Amino acid sequence: MTSPWHVTETLAAHYARGTAPETDAWSLEKHVESCGGCAARVSAAVRSGAAGPVLASVRDELLTSLGHRPAPAAAPGGALRHAPVAGSPPGRRARFWWAVGPALRGSWVVAVLLVVGGAFALAHGAGFRGARSLLLAVSPLLPLAGVAVSYGRHADPLYEITAATPSGGLRLLLTRTAAVLAVCVPLLTAAGALLPPVAGFPGAAAWLLPGLALTLGALALGSFVGCRAAAATLGGGWLLAVTGPLLGQPDAGAPSGAATLAPYFSGPAAQGGWAGAALACAALLALRRRSFDHLEPR
Repeated sequence: MTSPWHVTETLAAHYARGTAPETDAWSLEKHVESCGGCAARVSAAVRSGAAGPVLASVRDELLTSLGHRPAPAAAPGGALRHAPVAGSPPGRRARFWWAVGPALRGSWVVAVLLVVGGAFALAHGAGFRGARSLLLAVSPLLPLAGVAVSYGRHADPLYEITAATPSGGLRLLLTRTAAVLAVCVPLLTAAGALLPPVAGFPGAAAWLLPGLALTLGALALGSFVGCRAAAATLGGGWLLAVTGPLLGQPDAGAPSGAATLAPYFSGPAAQGGWAGAALACAALLALRRRSFDHLEPR
């Protein structure tokens, strides 16, 4: 048995000055995620060094921009100490919201709710028989949009910082993707089940495997071109192949609408194909996992 490893004062000082070896710096950054004592030791070393005043200034400007009033105070040894901000969430909650990403804090959730609300308005308010089929056709696109707005250079203001941390890269991307799916899957499936059924149309859950395959495909393709470009490419292809032809029909609830959706959603062959595509994309994503350790191309 070996004793637990902790950050020493010497290593914390070297890290604060930027002179720690790269391997030691990465070990330190990973360790302080779960060790409060070492995190406080490293924080004190950084704040008492040359970077302390700069960090304090950045913190004050950030809190001011968010509507909080920072209360700096002098701490022993010349380090800067800040009083807790009133109403600020606990550290665990703050880390959770940082991990799940901008998608769940932005307009994407509103867009999902508008899609669901629009489907119910068309079905129950306007008596449109094709509301369920339109919701089914649009559902696989919403996870793609959530991934596009939750990770990457153009979506996350802290992307350069998070991509350089041990918890960044594919681990953070998968966390945010899981958060997106946790919203989409129950909400869209339940909404589809509550809409008036139409004979011959796929079930409310028929979109799950296509949606999963498209999402994993966007992640795999994103390892080459970035998540936003990948989501736009696959989403545009889906619109041209499925949603566009369905919208072009005078009555999406007619048998012709069912014929349009059937090749993509209905039957063991279609669902098995999507399952195989999801597995292939997951395998490619695993092979390309190291690509997310680097910044996306501009």
